[in-house]
Amino acid sequence: MIDDSKPIFMQIAELIENDIISGVLAEEAQVPSTNEFAAFYRINPATAAKGINRLVEDGLLYKKRGIGMFVTQGAPQRLRGARREKFQQQFIAPLTAEASKLGIGVDELVAMIKTGSDT
Repeated sequence: MIDDSKPIFMQIAELIENDIISGVLAEEAQVPSTNEFAAFYRINPATAAKGINRLVEDGLLYKKRGIGMFVTQGAPQRLRGARREKFQQQFIAPLTAEASKLGIGVDELVAMIKTGSDT
């Protein structure tokens, strides 16, 4: 799953985020350790730690001293909200701007989206 498209620590953070959003990692669930990530993906433990620490800084994970990292309460909802906002900025705003330039109204755009989702 690790590729060269972006820094490895960011990919580790995104893997954890995806597991939180999908419910694989529930609130208060323990996250795999940096050593487990390092061994599984054959990366430096410091790189794995950097990805996990990014999520700690974002308030999505917290540390129980001597035990490990855990998913904070409300993390799934916060991640969904952040991703919805990012989705709006990256996809919806440009889509509606282009539709407007082409004279495509809201109803027609919705119909186009529905037709596209049927395939």
